[in-house]
Amino acid sequence: MLPEISDLIHRSAVFLPGDPARSGRIALWQTDGPGTDTRPWAGAGSFEQLTVVTTDLRRTTVRALVLTMDEALPVLTRARARAETAADGGSAAFWGAAALLALRFAARGKLLPGLSPAGHDAWRIGPLEAADLHEVRALAAAMPPTARCVPLDPEGSLDPEGSLGPEGPLGPEGPPRLPAAEALLRAFLDAVADTLPRSPAATAAAGGPAFAARPPEHRPDLRDWAAEVAAGHDAGVRISLRIELTGEPGRAPEAAGTAGARAVAGTAGDTAVPEASEAPAAAGTPEAPEGFRAVLQMHSPADAALVADAADVWAGSGAAAAAFPPGARLDALRALRRAARLWPPLAPLLGAAVPDAVELADEEVTELLGEAAAALAADGVQVHWPRGLVRGLTARAVVATPSPKRPGSPDPQDAAGSALPSGLLSPGALLSFSWRHALGDRGDLTPAELDRLAEANRPLVRLRDQWVLIDPAEARRARALQDRTVAAADALAAVLTGSAEIDGERVGVDASGAVERLRALLTGDTPEADDETAAPPGLRATLRDYQLRGLRWLARMTSLGLGACLADDMGLGKTVTLIALHLHRNRPGAATTGPTLVVCPASLLGNWEREIEKFAPGTPVRRFHGPARRLAGLTPGTGEFVLTTYGTMRLDAPALAATDWGLVVADEAQHVKNPRSATARALRTIPARARVALTGTPVENDLSELWAVLDWTTPGILGRPGTFRARYAEPVESGRDPQAAARLSALVRPFLLRRKKSDPGIAPELPPKTETDHPVSLTGEQTALYEAVVRETLTAIAEADGMERRGLVVKLLTSLKQICNHPAHYLGAGDGGTTGGSRSGKLELLDELLDTITAEGGSVLVFTQYVTMARLIERHLSARGIASQLLHGGTPVARREELVDRFQAGEVPVFLLSLKAAGTGLNLTRAGHVVHFDRWWNPAVEEQATDRAYRIGQTQPVQVHRIIAEGTVEDRIARLLERKRALADAVLTGGESALTELTDAELAELVALRPAAGSGR
Repeated sequence: MLPEISDLIHRSAVFLPGDPARSGRIALWQTDGPGTDTRPWAGAGSFEQLTVVTTDLRRTTVRALVLTMDEALPVLTRARARAETAADGGSAAFWGAAALLALRFAARGKLLPGLSPAGHDAWRIGPLEAADLHEVRALAAAMPPTARCVPLDPEGSLDPEGSLGPEGPLGPEGPPRLPAAEALLRAFLDAVADTLPRSPAATAAAGGPAFAARPPEHRPDLRDWAAEVAAGHDAGVRISLRIELTGEPGRAPEAAGTAGARAVAGTAGDTAVPEASEAPAAAGTPEAPEGFRAVLQMHSPADAALVADAADVWAGSGAAAAAFPPGARLDALRALRRAARLWPPLAPLLGAAVPDAVELADEEVTELLGEAAAALAADGVQVHWPRGLVRGLTARAVVATPSPKRPGSPDPQDAAGSALPSGLLSPGALLSFSWRHALGDRGDLTPAELDRLAEANRPLVRLRDQWVLIDPAEARRARALQDRTVAAADALAAVLTGSAEIDGERVGVDASGAVERLRALLTGDTPEADDETAAPPGLRATLRDYQLRGLRWLARMTSLGLGACLADDMGLGKTVTLIALHLHRNRPGAATTGPTLVVCPASLLGNWEREIEKFAPGTPVRRFHGPARRLAGLTPGTGEFVLTTYGTMRLDAPALAATDWGLVVADEAQHVKNPRSATARALRTIPARARVALTGTPVENDLSELWAVLDWTTPGILGRPGTFRARYAEPVESGRDPQAAARLSALVRPFLLRRKKSDPGIAPELPPKTETDHPVSLTGEQTALYEAVVRETLTAIAEADGMERRGLVVKLLTSLKQICNHPAHYLGAGDGGTTGGSRSGKLELLDELLDTITAEGGSVLVFTQYVTMARLIERHLSARGIASQLLHGGTPVARREELVDRFQAGEVPVFLLSLKAAGTGLNLTRAGHVVHFDRWWNPAVEEQATDRAYRIGQTQPVQVHRIIAEGTVEDRIARLLERKRALADAVLTGGESALTELTDAELAELVALRPAAGSGR
């Protein structure tokens, strides 16, 4: 049992270092009378006599409780927590603060291996950055006297601070010498670091014996290895290289180094150089310097900003000698030896009596401009170049209309052009990449200057009265770059993202002339993008502000010959916006007249026809569907709507492709999310002056669906499927490349407009929506079936592989979901029982919900992914005398429209719907309740289904009920879906297909039946 914290904060505490560090101890004693504490702490520590210095500067002996480090850490941290509200935390609270600091360092991985002074294996805190050292020193400065009041013995090694008192001897043993605060604190931090990895908790966290507690090892043979580790981190000095020009014309010879130690502003960059090498050669001097040399610099271990030439430290005089400890030279040589392994030109310094400087050949300087400097920097050795040098070239690609001119000289006619040339984005159109190379901030290089850099074949060239430091191979590559032509879609993608991958490297991209004007139009960076397109006169509707903005955006995109995807939430009026676009494009005098083809699911044909008649009365509209379908009499000037289904379009694609369409619209465009499907391939064969996709879920499962939609609206804008997958989809979905996500967002944003009901100001008139999860328990029959299916199928899965295994996993998940719904759903025709709610917790809850809803005169939509279950519910409700109707994928179009009209008229209170067949396109605002009887794998699909009721036109609050079988696979899937739902409009993983890749153990964990809370099972 640990002591009371209220007692602990009134105790004095000191740290007693040990070797190895983990053998250090914490001693505590009472401050109200030495030697009076005789109460033992059960199982914690032991009592010892300890000599301390009292506050009146006298030595005395106290009876102290001595704790090992693992015993002391929880005591000290609790003392620190209590001291935050106590008047005086004392030295125990101070060591508690030190313990918390050590724990924070350890949590950040600040642990280094090494040997103690006696040769024992030991961990220590490190490496510490400048901010870490500042925190340590600030805490050491706050150390109370009682925290270090144990005098050092004559052999003490913790940097004694001298006499505690101002005058002579304070006792019979002479003036007590106490350990320096910072040295004692560092020893304590190392003791914590050496204790934590050996604790039982560390063993469990590591998952193996690597950090297990074990006896100390005495390994003096590893002394050199430990010294190498220390020298490479914060225990020893750090070295750097200062590059100087030698024999430069117009300059006096410069000294080998600077005198003494100096503070340098910034120790890791091109500007940290000595004053003697800052000035460039005299203006107008064409000759290059004779060569280069690397001067070895040393950085003080106490202050990283304090730097001196190695020659000065070796001389041992002046400020340099005082700034570096006696072992600094040995530490520097160790660091130099590691650096020489990484870059051999430093090897001559190791054999020199004084490692001051080494002459460098041109090719060695070239190496330092590339991989050599990166390798040295990774080992902590920075390379500093003279301030007067300009390093390297910056290159940006410039996209313009094709020009025969040389790279770096854009076509002035293109730059001055204000109109978008016709055919700029037509299929097969090409744009050119030219190049602009810049020298620092001196502007673009001329072709002659680029030639001079390439022909010099040296890493240092005089240009524009400056010395330019450049890899000769880089200069030759820059000169060799020629204009290249690329597809217009690829070029447009490059200017929208601001970069492109060329020859394996990512370079910045600018636009010029007409291409720049197009970019500004698409991104809204020009006043032209803020057009004042008004609702067309023939529209019999008042567009909301966001709908009018959508119309203007669609009008601008389609007038440019570009496609667009309107991805507003379901129920925000995409249909009326598209009707307005059709009227706008076919207004008198417009150049974009032509019939509009709308391809949609069969269930939406009637809705489209009614919406056109309502909002654009008098506009010709025909259905291209059924046995009597025809296109005869369709002329470009009529401005007619033609409505067809995806199935009919697939069958009659050649006839549709032979028509001159002004606009082709794919409604519920997620139906063609698989670009390899016959439907998607057929849709791509139908030409049009513009294409528009309408969908509330541009991404249901993964980013390939987004590619399929946008590659149909604007072919080529996202590249080829494999390229898109490697460049965007995989990096974004894995979350490993935020830049890829930003580039994809910049590329997609101009072509996809998405607004949500929850966005401010979008649909303030919508009533509230409440979502509730209803967990239900399985009945005894369901439980027995569930456990039997899990047991039998997991056994079969363990013995299968490949496609057979995947098929078994899908079968298992489907069976379990059917059992969760109702035993009769799983057993099928062989079930001899009733369909009553007593056999299913879900059906029993549905009965309760429907009784309440119908008693209040309400209406409800009940969605299930299984038509079989919907029929079972229909029979069950009929037996209970509750009127209902069922819509599924096999319901004829005319019958669908009749069912919708009956429900909206209030004739039937319960509408049973198949999720896939009725989750989109229907307007069912009569419903004030939506029930999801079982869970789909994707929250976006469920939200679309909910939006059949929760859409513009809804006047009553909508309550969404999700029924979940508690403790089952459905319960675990529900939690996964909640995490997906929080990532609205982000990437969603696949459904059952993704779960087929689980290991046997992961699958067993997913489907295991767990007791429901409070069930007592």
